[in-house]
Amino acid sequence: MTPIGISVIKGRSKAAARARRQVRGRKHVSGTTVRPRLVVTRSSRHVFVQVVDDTRGVTLASASTLEADLRSLGADKTAKARRVGELVAERAQAAGVASVVFDRAGNKYHGRVAAVAEGAREKGLAL
Repeated sequence: MTPIGISVIKGRSKAAARARRQVRGRKHVSGTTVRPRLVVTRSSRHVFVQVVDDTRGVTLASASTLEADLRSLGADKTAKARRVGELVAERAQAAGVASVVFDRAGNKYHGRVAAVAEGAREKGLAL
């Protein structure tokens, strides 16, 4: 039996595969001053979202499920991720950002990552 976290094929773990996908994706996804990058970082418990201008190397807006007002939403991680998307869209628009490039950071566009994108679109941020 294979131990947890170790793939059957030697050296091919899920984390390593995601890291390779992330590096490949960053070759094509870059944020500018006009259209910054919306980065979604996902852990097993939380979602962290940033709007990044790569030309200047600054974060324009951010939100995460660690914020105090999101703790009252209960245990549904997907609902919290959607609310994080809405929050980051509001903060990005306050910073003067109308459209962004979506960077899923090697994660599948499914579940909490998709919920962040839907929440941001719902609040008027163009992806």
